[in-house]
Amino acid sequence: MFFNEIKNRINTLGDFVLFVFNVFYETLSLKFRFSLFLQYMNLIGAQSLSIIIFTGFFTGAVFGLQIGSVFMVFRAEGLMGGATGIALATELAPLITGFLLAGRVGSATTAEIATMVVNEQVEAIEAMGVSPIHYLVTPRVFASAIVMPLLCGVFMFIGVIGSYMAGIYIYSIDEGVFFENLVYLAQSKDIIVGLRKMFFFSFIISLLSCFFGLKASGGAKGVGLATTDSVVKILIYILISDFVISYIEVH
Repeated sequence: MFFNEIKNRINTLGDFVLFVFNVFYETLSLKFRFSLFLQYMNLIGAQSLSIIIFTGFFTGAVFGLQIGSVFMVFRAEGLMGGATGIALATELAPLITGFLLAGRVGSATTAEIATMVVNEQVEAIEAMGVSPIHYLVTPRVFASAIVMPLLCGVFMFIGVIGSYMAGIYIYSIDEGVFFENLVYLAQSKDIIVGLRKMFFFSFIISLLSCFFGLKASGGAKGVGLATTDSVVKILIYILISDFVISYIEVH
């Protein structure tokens, strides 16, 4: 039983490596459906923007509230802008954006592709001589790689606004001091770190969600299991990769 489980996991890993290779091969072969690419950019970006703005604002506001109470003990409330900017840029924005998009985009992608698999629509696509990876996966992967870091940047900006509101209207911090420390402490390299993380997370979300969708079987129950497995594993791998990237950045 134990060895069968290990064998299955190794087989799944091998299938995923081949899947990733095929995705990038399809891209390098210049077989690209630009209309689908634009469609998925709209699906991932425009339709996720409202929840990113809402969550970003309240994440920044709550973080500002919490860290402001700590700074008050040391009479250093003015540092709230810089501390919030660094935290949002390097950690909070990419991680929470990744979680939100895993739940919204990743689950929807897996469910859609898995439904097509169990309804034999993917087999019909293959019968017409079209690669399912070329038609279903590649546009999603590269739309995610472009749009998701942009959404992360929006999260950073809106999060700073939320922190600003908390600092100005709750802790009565001077506006000039807030922005002076924000600009002085939170530098462009911190933003690049966060966007780089989100770029990497975008491939985790898109590749895993498509992979689990294509591997689905067993009717409606199989669609549910594939979607659950997809979201759980995406979240786990985002956390693991976040730690690895942060460790590399620090050292």
